[in-house]
Amino acid sequence: MTSDVQTWLKTDGEIYLKDIGIKKDQSILDFGCGKGHYTIPAAKIVGKKGLVYAQDKEKEALDKVIKKAKAEGLKNIKAMKTKGELKIDLNDKSLDAVLLYDVLHYHDLEERRKIYAEVYRILKKGALLSVFPRHHQEYMHLKLDEVKKEIEKSNFRLEGKLLKRLMHDDDYVKDHVLNFRKR
Repeated sequence: MTSDVQTWLKTDGEIYLKDIGIKKDQSILDFGCGKGHYTIPAAKIVGKKGLVYAQDKEKEALDKVIKKAKAEGLKNIKAMKTKGELKIDLNDKSLDAVLLYDVLHYHDLEERRKIYAEVYRILKKGALLSVFPRHHQEYMHLKLDEVKKEIEKSNFRLEGKLLKRLMHDDDYVKDHVLNFRKR
């Protein structure tokens, strides 16, 4: 684990997530959670009465997230293994926030529309959808304004376009995050 990741998991991740609107006692989905760079700090914020669903198609990634959670004494993370399907196995209007970080570039427009529809279904009215759409240079075809328009067409309203220092893979980056609210 790099020193950047250690710092992120220890302090910076919680500061970042609180700043974008994650709060105590919330229920959150980290869609495509990967190594858990957002799952672990989110679980610390939401506390014992909150819950973080860590969804990924990679079993190894989920195993690492659960191992990190145990090491931190966190018991409020539920791993959700998928086969890459776009259906989210959660109840309607059951979540306070969804994080879509570093995942949109893997999907074409039609698949992204399905993801937005599923996120809309599982979020409570007024709940947060936070999106970090950027990835590596080869995926730069996915422009911020295009993502913004796609999500707004799915009945979300843009709350803010934030320039933030956040974790991408295992390094800090400064980039834009889009925060939406379910209408």
